[in-house]
Amino acid sequence: MKLFRQLLPARLACDSAIKRFTGSSFRFLHSSADGFVEVHSPEHEIVIALGSNVGDRVRNFNEALQMMKKSGISITRHGCLYETAPAYVTDQPRFLNSAVRAITKLGPHELLGVLKKIEKEMGRTKGIRYGPRPIDLDILFYGKFRVNSDVLTVPHQRIFERPFVMAPLIDLLGSDVESDTVSSWHSMSVPSGGLFESWEKLGGEGLIGRDGMKRVLPVGKTLWDWSERTSVMGVVNLTPDSFSDGGKFASVDAAVSQVQSLISEGVDIVDFGPQSTRPMADRISTQEELDRLIPVLEAVSKMPEMTGKLISVDTFYSEVASEAISKGAHIVNDVSGGQLDANMNKVVADLGVPYVVMHMRGDPTTMQNSENLEYGDDVCGEVGRELYSRIADAEMSGVPAWRIITDPGIGFSKNTTHNLELLMGLPKIRAELARKSLAISHAPLLIGPSRKRFLGDICSRPSATDRDPATVASITAGVLGGANIVRVHNVRDNVDAAKLCDAMLKCQR
Repeated sequence: MKLFRQLLPARLACDSAIKRFTGSSFRFLHSSADGFVEVHSPEHEIVIALGSNVGDRVRNFNEALQMMKKSGISITRHGCLYETAPAYVTDQPRFLNSAVRAITKLGPHELLGVLKKIEKEMGRTKGIRYGPRPIDLDILFYGKFRVNSDVLTVPHQRIFERPFVMAPLIDLLGSDVESDTVSSWHSMSVPSGGLFESWEKLGGEGLIGRDGMKRVLPVGKTLWDWSERTSVMGVVNLTPDSFSDGGKFASVDAAVSQVQSLISEGVDIVDFGPQSTRPMADRISTQEELDRLIPVLEAVSKMPEMTGKLISVDTFYSEVASEAISKGAHIVNDVSGGQLDANMNKVVADLGVPYVVMHMRGDPTTMQNSENLEYGDDVCGEVGRELYSRIADAEMSGVPAWRIITDPGIGFSKNTTHNLELLMGLPKIRAELARKSLAISHAPLLIGPSRKRFLGDICSRPSATDRDPATVASITAGVLGGANIVRVHNVRDNVDAAKLCDAMLKCQR
């Protein structure tokens, strides 16, 4: 039986190379003067779809990914996470769906066997077709090959009729076609015209948010649909030297009182900063951060008023991140994007929490030097490319795209002109991210222009606390440009600004 047809250009198809599959591995037989020489196959890039609607669906995904990695499947990219209405058999719980790109040396049938074993070990039984299952793992693509056997068909037969499969598959691509393998996946699409055209014919991006399908970010015990409205993150600096309010909330009682005030003003996320990251700030140790942070976290996490609110910790230390999560924090907010602690990406991956990856060059003591302020004609493009590089490092360490929050780092390694270009160019940043990963371009985008020096320079307000009106204006511009989360000191006024922007955007839809 002919099992495989590799998608090759016509001139290569005419070569004398013979390709065949036997048992569980590929062998490539090349003709030569002395006969045939066997060459073992290289690694192949694959795409695997994941689905779950029984038990703790997010935990099921995490467990399946870990088991895949231990079985010789090296995951390189993740799609977004989608909560979807069940298809075919509708009387069952809602599904979570996603997909991953990976590299493996396993042959296609070996790979199938590994995935079926994982499904079985995680409790999947035969059951009814399309019925409930703790985990469902399907091979969507295998290298440049088509596979047709009694037990396996690749590309998967029903990819192109299922939005809940196509959406995360498209997430794994970039708007730039980056390799021959990706080009071959496009050429296998049905109908012809490439995967992007197939997705558009299904309804494309217009399907997200309706017809029972939405992107979500797992945080705490909930699935957060960040597209519903703008979220407001309130800053609580636990430092004596913050540029805005240094020393005001250094005690536990003062910090708790400020949190209560932010809650009354409508805050969604409370962001605790145990170390100042203002320009030229002296770096403190991990232990000093913990000494400032942990007593406050222990007090705040017990407050009944915090029900339904999220806690973020602003740190570039992995040890602080780990301890903070154990004490009740939900989100790690790293201004360095993993650049100042080599363990941060791995620690965040193991913690399984949302990760704010921000763009910054250098560290707070060097970020505003002439070298780090050197950009070309396209600031948004450069920031987008550098930001993607940091995110890619995190993803390769095991932080899935569905836990990433992006931040262009307004005020960090930027001058006034750069900050204004970023505020007005958020769609350009998303477009730059999309060139490499559509999943990352869809991730929640956070901006933090609050009370920054560039606002004071423009408005002649040397005092940080006098920059709240300018902050409201910058937040308004950012939300209208696509920001999903705004990090501010003055919560009340910016909650109002965000609500107005959300109403305006809703009218445009």
